[in-house]
Amino acid sequence: MGSKASPMDPFEIRDNSKKSNKPKYSKFTQQELPACKPLLTPAIVISAFLLVGILFVPIGLASFSASQEIVELIDRYDTNCGPMTDKVGYIQDSKTNKSCTRTLTVPKHMKSPIQIYYQIGDFYQNHRRYVKSRSDKQLLYKDAAHLTKDCDPEGYSADGAPIVPCGLVAWSLFNDTYTISVNKKAIEVNKKDIAWQSDKNKKFGNDVYPRNFQNGNLIGGARLNASIPLSEQEDLIVWMRTAALPTFRKLYGRIETDIMANDQITVVIQNNYNTYSFGGSKALVLSTTSWIGGKNKFIGVAYLIVGGLCLFLALVFVVLYMFKPRTLGDPSFLSWNRYTLDYPN
Repeated sequence: MGSKASPMDPFEIRDNSKKSNKPKYSKFTQQELPACKPLLTPAIVISAFLLVGILFVPIGLASFSASQEIVELIDRYDTNCGPMTDKVGYIQDSKTNKSCTRTLTVPKHMKSPIQIYYQIGDFYQNHRRYVKSRSDKQLLYKDAAHLTKDCDPEGYSADGAPIVPCGLVAWSLFNDTYTISVNKKAIEVNKKDIAWQSDKNKKFGNDVYPRNFQNGNLIGGARLNASIPLSEQEDLIVWMRTAALPTFRKLYGRIETDIMANDQITVVIQNNYNTYSFGGSKALVLSTTSWIGGKNKFIGVAYLIVGGLCLFLALVFVVLYMFKPRTLGDPSFLSWNRYTLDYPN
C-alpha cells in the first residue's frame, strides 16, 4: 500500500512563501558588473589632456574661420518704419499704409544661397501657456477639427465654429513681408523648403485646411490661404516650431543668386506685425552659410578655450611631475585586486 502523504506544515508553507519573495542576487543591482577602472597615473592624465587639446584647437580654428567668412547684414527696421509716437495705434490701424523702404550696402561678396530671416526680440515663445495653446492632433488629422480644448482663447469663432489651426501660436503668426531688389533689379525670394521636412510630413496634415482663421475682432498676425493644406503652408510650419530664447530668428526665404560687394539692396517692407505693444523688436537678416551653418563665433571660441585650457593643464602637470614627483601607490591594494594572487597577505 502506498503511504499517505502527510499534510504540509503551515509554518513551512509560510517560510517557503517568504523565500520565494526574497530578491535574487544580481550583479547589476549590486553594481558588480564588469567595468573599466583606469588608474589615473600622471602619464595617463597628461596624455588625456594633450589629446583633447590637440583635437579641440584645430576644430576651434576651423569653426572660427568658417564663421568669419560668413557675410551677414542685420537691419532693425521697427524703430524707423513708423511714427515716433503712438506706434501701437499706427500698427493696429488697418487703413494706414505701412510700406517702408530700406537700403542696405553689401560689404563683401555674398554667395548664394543667401538666407533671409526675420529676427524678433523680447518675444517669449517659450512661455508655458503660449506653447500649450495649440492642438497637434487638429494640425495633423482632418477629423480632429473639434479638438480645441487647449486652444483658448482662440479655439472657437464668434459663431461657435472651431478654428483651424487653433491656439495662440498660430494666431500670432508673423505677417511682415519683404520685397527685395538689387541695384534696382527685382530679386525673386524662394520660399519653398524653408520648413523642416519632418514637420511637414509628420506634424501637419496634407488634407487639413484652414477654417475660420483670423476671422475674429482682434487679428493676431498673418492670414492663411484656405485652399492650401497646412502641410504646404511653410510660413506657418516655421513659426509653430517655437523658439527657446526670447530673441530668435526664423527663416523667411532664400535668394538663389550671388550678390556682389558694394551692391545696393533695396527692401520694401510691409510693417504689419505688432511688436510695439509688448516692447519687442524686429530686424531683417540676410546671411550666407557655411558648413557650420550661420554666423556663430561661440562654437569656435568654445573649442579654442577648452583646447587651450587642456594644453595648459598638460604643461602644468608635466612641470609638476618633473620637479615635484610623488610616489605612486601600489595598485594591488585597490578593492578590486584584493582577491587576486598578487594581493599581499
